[in-house]
Amino acid sequence: MRRKDREMSREFGLGIIDKSRYGLLSMVDGDMPYGLPLSIVRDGDNLYFHSAMEGRKVELLAQYPNVSLAFVGEVRVPDNYTRDELDEIIKDQARIPLLTSSVFTTEFESAIVRGRVHLVEDREEEIKAMMLICQKYTPSKMEYFDLAVESGLKRAYVYRIEIDEITAKRKKYDGQGKEMKWARME
Repeated sequence: MRRKDREMSREFGLGIIDKSRYGLLSMVDGDMPYGLPLSIVRDGDNLYFHSAMEGRKVELLAQYPNVSLAFVGEVRVPDNYTRDELDEIIKDQARIPLLTSSVFTTEFESAIVRGRVHLVEDREEEIKAMMLICQKYTPSKMEYFDLAVESGLKRAYVYRIEIDEITAKRKKYDGQGKEMKWARME
């Protein structure tokens, strides 16, 4: 990671995965990258998603099981300076770089995972993974899960990605408009 001052802990990265609504799965497709957003859930050091039983993704995962996933947490444009403060900043040539670093910028948090995909073939693990996915995305409908899972698994594959490596990064400002570097939380 080039910006070590923005690097966050493994636990922070796992938290990003848990709260992200989707992850972007990147795979190899010959000499071209192939990526798509997926609904993903984490259980320990494993990530799970489901898929149709055929298609380009299924073919590529069977051929090239090493993958990368990107997750994005909170994103916002900070408002670090008032109009009067900005008018003062532009009067001093030495302070002009603040416009790039603290005005025309975005706060963000992200996690990147590298891992290996496995088709889940154990029935209990398939059901557990689907339950975790449904608990994340449709928690108010879980009373219908047992009826739906048997029907759904007849038409879907479940995949597990073992997390080999995770990196997390964040850009965030405190209440005084100072960037919180080196994993500073407050």
